[in-house]
Amino acid sequence: MKFTKMHGLGNDYVYVNCFEEKITDPEKVSRYVSDRHFGIGADGLILILPSEKADFEMAMYNADGSRGEMCGNGIRCVGKYVYDYGLTNKTQISIDTLAGVKYLDLTLEDGKVSRVKVDMGAPCLTAAEIPVTADSEQVIHAPLIVEDRTYEMTAVSMGNPHCVIFLEEDVRKLDLETIGPLFENHPRFPRRINTEFVNVIDESTLRMRVWERGSGETLACGTGACATAVAAVLNGKSRHEVTVQLLGGELEIAWAGGDLPVYMTGPAVTVFDGEITLPGEWQ
Repeated sequence: MKFTKMHGLGNDYVYVNCFEEKITDPEKVSRYVSDRHFGIGADGLILILPSEKADFEMAMYNADGSRGEMCGNGIRCVGKYVYDYGLTNKTQISIDTLAGVKYLDLTLEDGKVSRVKVDMGAPCLTAAEIPVTADSEQVIHAPLIVEDRTYEMTAVSMGNPHCVIFLEEDVRKLDLETIGPLFENHPRFPRRINTEFVNVIDESTLRMRVWERGSGETLACGTGACATAVAAVLNGKSRHEVTVQLLGGELEIAWAGGDLPVYMTGPAVTVFDGEITLPGEWQ
């Protein structure tokens, strides 16, 4: 199987051009290639496919093999891949995902894509659709008990579910390996949850760490940065345009509110091309 290793702010995936390659068991392949000791090493697997709804389709799998609806860093890299590898010559493209069709604007430097702006669509705040178990239609600054501590959470879906926690303590010092799984598998989240732990630096700057369902802590999460910006606006903590600082770098997020779309802008990087032999039954 030929592949390309790419990352958005260190959120790395193995990308496969399924115009040329065929994979019949992507769940097993994702677990295999994601292993950082015995595989290629990645946060998951992303397949680039033909689409009847858009220019391309993105199928994203987490490191544990579970299917993800959407990946903000991943979709930027898909935009870079399809342009840089000659699958399109357009700088405005559409990509179908399980979270719907997303629209990308590609920025070029020396004939290659360097940055991508993504129309991520409007955030969903309806508890039942995120989903999160709640007594109210929306979950904004609501209590969540994890072990013996009560947190204040805001629940947002950006096509995949997010629980945003604002903290006064420095998120860089959190033991995410311990507390992350407690949030991910909390009974109030029937499809598990991605959790963002956030410091407000100022009204234009947010610092964030993320625990992603199925992958653990990652260096960046595009949908998580979008959810964080939305939650910050809803809680009166930031402006409508913010810089979100992640372990892997920064994303620019803009949301005017209401049913308007969230826009995410950030880099996309190709690391290397390669080829790996898979067990025959997985291909």
